[in-house]
Amino acid sequence: MAYPPFPLQSGLVGPETLPLLLVLAGLGLSLAEAIVPGAHFVVVGVALLAAGLVGLLLPPLAAPFVLGLLVFAFGGLALYGYRELDIYGGKGESRTSDSASLTGKTGRVTERVTPTSGEVKLDEGGFNPFYAARSVHGELEVGSEVVVVDPGGGNVVTVEGLDLGQDEIDRELARERLRRAEEKEKERESEREGAEEV
Repeated sequence: MAYPPFPLQSGLVGPETLPLLLVLAGLGLSLAEAIVPGAHFVVVGVALLAAGLVGLLLPPLAAPFVLGLLVFAFGGLALYGYRELDIYGGKGESRTSDSASLTGKTGRVTERVTPTSGEVKLDEGGFNPFYAARSVHGELEVGSEVVVVDPGGGNVVTVEGLDLGQDEIDRELARERLRRAEEKEKERESEREGAEEV
């Protein structure tokens, strides 16, 4: 006499107990998820539990094929809800940032920054907000506000003073304005000297 491979086919467990088995399996997987979190069983556990409950509450839907479709439907809904709610940080919002994310961060100088040495404390610098720093132009004194222009791999950042707020073009324009103002002042002095002589 050949024995059927599955208990449901043997007559030991009737098809009417399938929803109860789904509920038990769903509860078991949910319990396993609670013990070892990490989103390993949450979607499947919710799908099995929901399909089993529908089978228990609505006996006409307790057919194996219908329950299988319900498991897939509830599994899709559970997966969508899991991704949208971001329970375990799956969207990357709570991940550790890399050094490239330091670009544009602001902070203050804690140790005088020169083109070869210094230290800054960044406002949003992570667990240890203190970074070795190098300046782009000249020296920055303690307490000066700075912005990171090059993260440099995260160990040594290149910073620029915020109070400057100027790039090379702005600095050149300022030098040109100063030169013209000096020329105008010299012209006025020479006109005054010429007027005094007459």
